Amino acid sequence: MAPPSAAAGRGLVLWLHGSAETGEQSCAQVAPYFSAVPELRLSFPTAPTTPIACYGDEVITAWFGIPGVPITATTVRDEKGVLKAVEHVHEMINKEVAAGTSPKSIFVCGLSQGGALAIASVLLYPQTLGGCVVFSGSIPLSKSFAEKVLPEARKTPVLWLHGMADGLVLFEAGHAGCAFLQELGITCELKAYPALGHSLVDEELQYFRQWILERLGISQGTATVRPSSPS
Repeated sequence: MAPPSAAAGRGLVLWLHGSAETGEQSCAQVAPYFSAVPELRLSFPTAPTTPIACYGDEVITAWFGIPGVPITATTVRDEKGVLKAVEHVHEMINKEVAAGTSPKSIFVCGLSQGGALAIASVLLYPQTLGGCVVFSGSIPLSKSFAEKVLPEARKTPVLWLHGMADGLVLFEAGHAGCAFLQELGITCELKAYPALGHSLVDEELQYFRQWILERLGISQGTATVRPSSPS
């Protein structure tokens, strides 16, 4: 048996950005919240570029196609494209596991389209992960996929944060997504922010940080983090 890598025993946050963004941009906004947590690594991959029909075929970074905006609780997705993106995320997770990272120390998280991909990837992963955190996202798969969610995946806890003033991915999509997860027996905590639109703010990231650290058993006290360059 190969010796465990240096990654073994450490937590990993795999962050999936929103469309038209990059991993580098997400890193600049999110990474400062974990700068004092050496037990945790962060990964910020960038999606491929593709023309998006609803934006006049503008070429942007996107994990899969966008049918139109705003995204509602009943928006129909290109599930073939979603499943292809899920396979890519699973490859990243499997690589980490093969290197010695415990699946229960891996957190798949994302914003907007990245959040939608994060939850789809967790639902269809065959093992229990440390958790999934969705910011302003939605479930990009039809309810018919419920039967493909294995018992191990249903044990992965989910944190869902969503602004009630979101005009791009409507709050109804987040509310319906969380309800769907709860129907599957998945623990899903929904944090609603009444005045928040489609953006990522300090209050969410502070809560996100604490949620991750609690699940890794890392004590950081009650002090908050003040990034030097907040977005």
